[in-house]
Amino acid sequence: MNTRSATVLEVDKDVQTARKAARGILAAAGNLHAAGRADLIARAGKVAAIATAHAAAVDRDSRFPEEAIAAARAERLLGIAVPRELGGEGAGISEIIDVCYALGRACASTAMIYAMHQTKVACLTRHGRSSAWHQLFLRRLCNEQLLLASSTTEGQGGGDVRNSAAAIERDGARIALERQATVISYGKAADGIVTTARRSADAASSDQVLVAFLKQDYTLEPLSGWDAFGMRGTCSEGFKLAASGSSDQILPVSYDKIHAQTMMPVAHLLWSAAWAGIATAAAERARAFVRKAAQRSDGAMPPAAAHLTRASATLRTLRSLIATAAQRFDAASADAAVLESIDFQTGMNMLKVNASEIAVATVMSAMQACGLAGYRNDGEFSIGRHLRDILSSSIMISNDLILANISAASLLSSAPKSLSE
Repeated sequence: MNTRSATVLEVDKDVQTARKAARGILAAAGNLHAAGRADLIARAGKVAAIATAHAAAVDRDSRFPEEAIAAARAERLLGIAVPRELGGEGAGISEIIDVCYALGRACASTAMIYAMHQTKVACLTRHGRSSAWHQLFLRRLCNEQLLLASSTTEGQGGGDVRNSAAAIERDGARIALERQATVISYGKAADGIVTTARRSADAASSDQVLVAFLKQDYTLEPLSGWDAFGMRGTCSEGFKLAASGSSDQILPVSYDKIHAQTMMPVAHLLWSAAWAGIATAAAERARAFVRKAAQRSDGAMPPAAAHLTRASATLRTLRSLIATAAQRFDAASADAAVLESIDFQTGMNMLKVNASEIAVATVMSAMQACGLAGYRNDGEFSIGRHLRDILSSSIMISNDLILANISAASLLSSAPKSLSE
């Protein structure tokens, strides 16, 4: 063998060794990720078990699910989406979706509170990383497992989160804000509030900023209570919010970008996961009812079993819809142009509309499968709470409002030339 051939063989051997090592590193990383995800799901399961035990009382008394949130703190689930270098676990959107889904199967209010909290955390982590104040805030959130509430609706505007009436008032490096907040879910129980506001008194209503305030920075004066049909534990009361702090507490990115790139898509993904959890819990009760009915009749399926088939089918559609949207968000998460595109924005808005409608249909099918046993409030197959909770899905940020807002974009789009587009 000549010297050149020997050298080629040695190089090839080195390349093969490097490739083998790289495959080993990737496999180890994959195993580590899988182990981390399994641990996260196990921790969420512990919280879900506690949430299940108190869900009926939370609903009956229209009270904050303190036991479940205390368990989430104990399992350190409130800061999992914060990057590791700031004290969190760097969990991605699919992991957060898994937690919301697990909690939704146990207690709808707990799941929705967790989803709203994580939406605010996403805004801070994705748009506050260049701010020293927000970096310290995120470290504290992880260390102390702080719970964040959201204040994005006010006055008569209701769900129009892209317009604000109240404006930031500046006095040197200090800021102040007073807003009539139609809804601040779990405001009394939160450790901080992340709120929208007009940039200044002379700014347009759509020229908004996002500000983070800690509990010591604000006071809440009750304006309206919360005696609702469903989602009773979210305690979505209205308050007059009076806050003050440092101008550093304003996120350095304008709210229009935060809303398009993070707030809206993350909220719709996490809400949908919570709704999928509710729908799954209802379908599980329907499945148990049909099984018991079949056992009583020597294996003959009851007539209502067809409704269980429909519930199972729509549930699969819902899960697929959420998974596809999550993959799309992951793929585009670092590309502002894609995130702000009409196609992406329309898709994420339609996720909320479609997921809410499919979830309602699933729970209704489960109710029909159980018949009177599902309609009752006092039996093991009762689906009343699940139905009342899921009906909120098309109302919180009204589907009609969403469809009206994206109608103009629909006029600008054209039909695809093939099914693969």
